Amino acid sequence: MEDLWSVAAAVFQLWMFVVVFLIMLPAMFGLSLGVTGVYIQVLVKILEWATVRIQRGRQEQPSVPVPLPSGIIERASGSMQEVLGQQFALSDVLFFCKKGLESIVDDQVTQRFSSEELASWNLLTRTNQNFRYISLRLTIIWGVGVFIRYGVLFPLRFTLAIIGLSWLVIGTTLVGFLPDSSVKNWLSELVHLTCYRICARGLSATVHYHNKENRPQKGGICVANHTTPIDVVILANDGCYAMVGQVHGGLLGVIQRSMVRSCPHVWFERSEMKDRHAVTSRLRAHVAAKTKLPILIFPEGTCINNTSVMMFKKGSFEIGGTIYPVAIKYDPRFGDAFWNSSKFNMVNYLLRMMTSWAIVVNVWYLPPMTLQDGEDASQFANRVKSAIAHQGGLLDLDWDGGLKRGKVKDSFKEEQQKMYSSLIVGHNGINNL
Repeated sequence: MEDLWSVAAAVFQLWMFVVVFLIMLPAMFGLSLGVTGVYIQVLVKILEWATVRIQRGRQEQPSVPVPLPSGIIERASGSMQEVLGQQFALSDVLFFCKKGLESIVDDQVTQRFSSEELASWNLLTRTNQNFRYISLRLTIIWGVGVFIRYGVLFPLRFTLAIIGLSWLVIGTTLVGFLPDSSVKNWLSELVHLTCYRICARGLSATVHYHNKENRPQKGGICVANHTTPIDVVILANDGCYAMVGQVHGGLLGVIQRSMVRSCPHVWFERSEMKDRHAVTSRLRAHVAAKTKLPILIFPEGTCINNTSVMMFKKGSFEIGGTIYPVAIKYDPRFGDAFWNSSKFNMVNYLLRMMTSWAIVVNVWYLPPMTLQDGEDASQFANRVKSAIAHQGGLLDLDWDGGLKRGKVKDSFKEEQQKMYSSLIVGHNGINNL
């Protein structure tokens, strides 16, 4: 029995040595030992081999499923004006019936709220196709991967997450007792940056930051596309931000209260969130203080599945000040970063993230943008959204992300009706002249 306890103690000491000295301390100082880079390179080689093996299996076994194309149906190109022309005809009804059926079968909105389709299997269990049974070697590789992800990576990542969050609560609480000064601000930024870096290592995150000269500055507003709550960790791993959000209870509430002690984060009560004027006033006051950290806002208001950018709420662009756009794009080969909140709660989602291969993401800092003459908030929001979509290689959609849980607004329906009526009425008006 004593031998068993000595072995357990030795394993625990080795485990803590790896966690503290090989992962946590380098992360705190923003250093890398190169282990994650080698790990990603090995993963790429294994996934390439698995792809080749699956392709060969399709040739040897015709019953092996073929991945679906990106779209279920082929849509006809051309706008309403080009297809219908300028004169009313009974056949116009068929055009609207066709568009309606296309939207039911394969619309552009609801598919943005489900996991992104992969070109090839990434040896994770997120598939309904039994690729792991194609060959014995592929089955063995898949089984070894399950053991590594759940038996090695998950305990390691869970340990780092606990350390990072505990240090965030303790560190920010202690800094909060200091009087307001430049020293307090410096310590607060150091604590936040250190904790987020530890949490990023806890997800095996490999982040490639581009155009760092455009990083958000104090007194500005950072806006980014939104895929997952981890977006906050990814961005805060390279700089400190003032978070904006609703006050929560439980563990998240404890973290929020400790964070706001040391840094002027902007938390709102549920009743305040409904008061648009009160929210805008508080954000304007924060931006007006040029010494405060830049505000981090996700104008989509919900998570989108890493393929598109949906409508930006104009409220974020009515505050004033300089907007710093940021484009975030995750590599789906190593794990599905999208949080489908209607399918998974936060605990289940974090479990999926901690048992994925890794989080590999590209972050582009775009040049700062300001409101132009003659431009309203909606036009400014669309211009920023288009720039983010173009840089990140994402689809630029005009649909509201609120459709994830709500119904289509009557204004969208009326817009289509007005467009069709203008074709008919405009043509008839010219003939009457």
